[in-house]
Amino acid sequence: MRRAFMQVDVFTSEAYLGNPVAVVLDAEGLDTEAMQVFARWTNLSETTFVLPPTQPGADYAVRIFTPVAELPFAGHPTLGTCHAWLATGAGSPTGGRVVQECAAGLVTVRSTPDGLAFAAPPLVRSGPVAPSDLTTVARELGVKKSAIRDAQWVDNGPGWVAVELADAAAVLALTPRAITMDIGVVGFHPEGADALYEVRAFFPKDGVAVEDPVTGSLNASLAQWFIGTGRASAPYIATQGTALGRRGRAAISQDGDGTIWVGGGTVTCVSGSVEL
Repeated sequence: MRRAFMQVDVFTSEAYLGNPVAVVLDAEGLDTEAMQVFARWTNLSETTFVLPPTQPGADYAVRIFTPVAELPFAGHPTLGTCHAWLATGAGSPTGGRVVQECAAGLVTVRSTPDGLAFAAPPLVRSGPVAPSDLTTVARELGVKKSAIRDAQWVDNGPGWVAVELADAAAVLALTPRAITMDIGVVGFHPEGADALYEVRAFFPKDGVAVEDPVTGSLNASLAQWFIGTGRASAPYIATQGTALGRRGRAAISQDGDGTIWVGGGTVTCVSGSVEL
């Protein structure tokens, strides 16, 4: 069956410098196995499938797949899917907002001067990292344990553990080879830089460390960590993808009620249909 399809670059205003997501629109009738097979074939960090909503208040539902598993939530697929849904004219924002249904619940997306932005979902795991886990993280990143300034569980679905290194330069110098955990690494830029900190995200695939170019879920949970502890104040910009030749920029903002928003540019790179 022919289905509408888009590939959207996220967290960039310039095509091919962000993080792409494949979006299959009108995915009704596809079962989990078919979705996973297609996500494995695209071989992108995530592929999404748009379905009619099942919860009141939702504009559409989405299922999010990596090449190997389904995720309850992920940030750049949320923005890319919303971009594709709006571009097809399937619907329009209500009050400037779109509500996405996913396995993690309802996620609100809104338009901002920095592009589409999603409301950071609550953390499902937070708090300090056990010494044994920290030893594993340091070994897998190839750094001394003493090089880790701070660490927290910042899991909002994908399973992130985050560590802070001395600075952005230390983050960019990392060359992990094999990991067993989803690891987010952050280091602050020098004072006066146009971004607050540099982010890198690594996840295991067949035992090998794979780097995600720009990661919305991780940037959301890092913002919750740093803003919550007074280490950062919104609005600010986080950069990611530098080590991969990308120019990802995640714009962090916060409402008066404390809601944290993660936004960025979205650009259509491929538009057409797929047989699926």
